[in-house]
Amino acid sequence: MTLLSGTSQGIIDGTIMSGLEAQKPILPANDEAVVLGRIGALEVRLATSQDEVEAAQELRYRVFYDEMGAHAHSMAAAERRDADRFDAVCDHLLVYDTALTCPQHRQIVGTYRLMRSDQAAKHGGFYSADEYDVHQLALSRPNLRLLELGRSCVQAEYRSKRTVELLWQGAWAYCRRHAIDVMFGCASFHGTIPAAHALGLSFLYNNCRATPDWDVRALPHRYQTMDLMPREAINNKAALFSMPPMIKGYLRLGAMIGDGAVVDEAFGTTDVFIILPIERISSRYISYYGADANRFV
Repeated sequence: MTLLSGTSQGIIDGTIMSGLEAQKPILPANDEAVVLGRIGALEVRLATSQDEVEAAQELRYRVFYDEMGAHAHSMAAAERRDADRFDAVCDHLLVYDTALTCPQHRQIVGTYRLMRSDQAAKHGGFYSADEYDVHQLALSRPNLRLLELGRSCVQAEYRSKRTVELLWQGAWAYCRRHAIDVMFGCASFHGTIPAAHALGLSFLYNNCRATPDWDVRALPHRYQTMDLMPREAINNKAALFSMPPMIKGYLRLGAMIGDGAVVDEAFGTTDVFIILPIERISSRYISYYGADANRFV
């Protein structure tokens, strides 16, 4: 998720599965529109219908596959929807352009998928456990409420600071509503050759690694080293400039980086693990976003 910078490349995480393999989403029990933020004609709220979830899956397909070049499963290509089994148990945070004169589910211009630890415990774990030892994080923090964020994307013409700020407003209001203690997920560099991102990965390794009490390691068979350059060769300014907007946004908020990168061949990305305890979020950002988000808690 790009929290503060200008554009979003659209990917935090992903797998390829047919929409036919996904169950119907479990939608909020209260079927009224759950508004979590508003800026002008744009609103962010939770999906409350199957049509809205499917429209979000269609947006994800256009961004991930048509635009970013991910490799689609044959059934996903036929349906033109990015869907997997986690869609059925997650909450779907959606940005709507209410100025558009079309059915509500066709007003969706941005999406984020949210999965709480209580949802994961009932339905087979977290999505990112395919790449990282998230299970160990959950075991070591049994009393904390965890929130996995993923499948972030924004329609091309809406990739502005305003849209991503609205996504963050919604995510923050959601965290407040559910008393979340820590957010996490995968963020991506485009391309499957870690050495091509040696500067950025080495900067993260040397400057942003998680403290031992929060560390999460890539699974052994997927582990790629991030320590690709000597510390003295790293130009910090150049490294930050080259960083994907999502990762820069998380770092500004106080996020830490897990141990090891993972290559996702299907999505054509090199992933890193983001860990953001709520207690680490800078008070100035809580003040900046929280004033608006708190109205929707």
